[in-house]
Amino acid sequence: MHNSTNTAPQGGFRNSLRRGEAWLDAKGKWAWIAFTVLGFVINPFLGLAILAYLIWGKQMFARSCGQRRHAHDHSWGRHAMRAGQPTGNRAFDDYKAEALRRLEEEQEAFEAFLERLRASKDKTEFDSFMEERARATAAKDVAQTEARPEPGARPGEY
Repeated sequence: MHNSTNTAPQGGFRNSLRRGEAWLDAKGKWAWIAFTVLGFVINPFLGLAILAYLIWGKQMFARSCGQRRHAHDHSWGRHAMRAGQPTGNRAFDDYKAEALRRLEEEQEAFEAFLERLRASKDKTEFDSFMEERARATAAKDVAQTEARPEPGARPGEY
């Protein structure tokens, strides 16, 4: 009886190419463009082969490369335009309008608070500057009165 184990990789070279294609698809259109440019840098024929594959074999202009990756992107920027549109549920739309109004009021109140805080800080800093300046001026005046010669003294004598 003869037992053998199959330790060879499944799929071989074609499987590696499919994994590479899937990886580039996951990265998007710019990854394919960079891969094509790299192919041209290495060898112009390699770059042409990649370009031909993209145009004819990959349906370059179809929504395959970068569109799938962005299909599940839940960023605020994409949904910001839809925030003001009605949903069809009147109770929810009223609640949403009230919540947005309340949030805008809170934001205005917070911005006013920050402005008062900045003004208070600026006033405190200005008052401390003026106190320092008054102390420095008073010390300078005292130093000048002490350095003045007595009346009736001759110049050059202390």
